Amino acid sequence: MAIRPALIALLAEGPCHGYELKARFEERTGGAWPLNIGQVYTTLQRLERDGVVQLADTDGDAHDGDRRIYRLTPAGADEARQWYATAVLPEPLPRDEMAARVLLALDAPDVEALAVLQSQRAAAVAHVQALRRLRREREGSGRGILALVDLSLLHAEAEVRWLDLVEQRLAAAATTATGGTAR
Repeated sequence: MAIRPALIALLAEGPCHGYELKARFEERTGGAWPLNIGQVYTTLQRLERDGVVQLADTDGDAHDGDRRIYRLTPAGADEARQWYATAVLPEPLPRDEMAARVLLALDAPDVEALAVLQSQRAAAVAHVQALRRLRREREGSGRGILALVDLSLLHAEAEVRWLDLVEQRLAAAATTATGGTAR
């Protein structure tokens, strides 16, 4: 995830300093995307350079103790509105280690692809179960946290379904290769 639009979106809610932006972002995302404070301040400097944010003038001072308070410019407010109004599409193909491991195992000459699939499936099912427990535990949490847990759960369930599909195709190919009987 790009940090720029996230910081702009948070600043659209009101002026604040870098540490506050970091804390708000991590709270709202359930800690799923921890931010490096150096990255936050580097991004704020770029936003200021680009005319998207400026130092807030609060009672003649743009500082809260030693911290600089930032606010959006009109251009920044437009960018925040545009970010919320524009849909983000997922990458066309997943790029994760689990998928690469399975895909490489399917055609590796000295690897038992079925064993790789079954091992991965067992881990994926355990992950789904853990997420379902977490969902029950977080029932009274804020909407953002529940939405994040739901997203993770749906992704994990889709991973299990994909592994099942790949295993079915592997079994069908084995049956075809042996003339009707699975090996």
